[in-house]
Amino acid sequence: MLNVLSAGTRIVFVDYRPLKVQLSNFSPLGGDIVRLPFHTGSITSLSCLHVLEHVGLGRYGDPIDPLGSQLAAAELQRVLATGGRLFLSVPVGRERVCFNAHRVFDPSRVPKIFQGLELESFSLVDDAGRFHEEISPEAGDHLDYGCGCFELVKVRE
Repeated sequence: MLNVLSAGTRIVFVDYRPLKVQLSNFSPLGGDIVRLPFHTGSITSLSCLHVLEHVGLGRYGDPIDPLGSQLAAAELQRVLATGGRLFLSVPVGRERVCFNAHRVFDPSRVPKIFQGLELESFSLVDDAGRFHEEISPEAGDHLDYGCGCFELVKVRE
C-alpha cells in the first residue's frame, strides 16, 4: 500500500521500529509517538492507523504507561496544524485493555481525548464485519470489537 501512496504524494512514516524500505517519496523515521520529531503545528494531514491502542502497553518495547494513549493523542494534536486533519483508526466497543496487546476504546470517548480537534466524520466496521459510513460514534457503543475510523480537524491551538 505504501508504494501506491508514495507514487502520488510524499510520505513521512514514523514508527518505534522504523521500516527498512526504499521508495520514492517515502521517508521512514524512527520515533516515539509521545515525542514526535516535528515542530508544533507543522503537519496538515496526519494518519494514525491502529497505533494509539498500543501506546504505553510495552508490547513493542515502549515504556509502560497507563496514560500512553492520552499522551500520544496530545502529541498528535501538538504537531497538527490549525485546519489540519487527523485520520485515526482504533478498535472500538466495550472499553478495556486486552492484556498488553491493545486497548479497545468506547467510540463516543475517542473525540474527547482530542480536546482541540472536532470530529468531522466517523465510520465503523461492526462486529459482523459490516462497514457503516458517516454515522454517529454512539452507534458503536454496543459493539464488542469493531473498528472506528475517525476524521478529526484541528480548530484551535
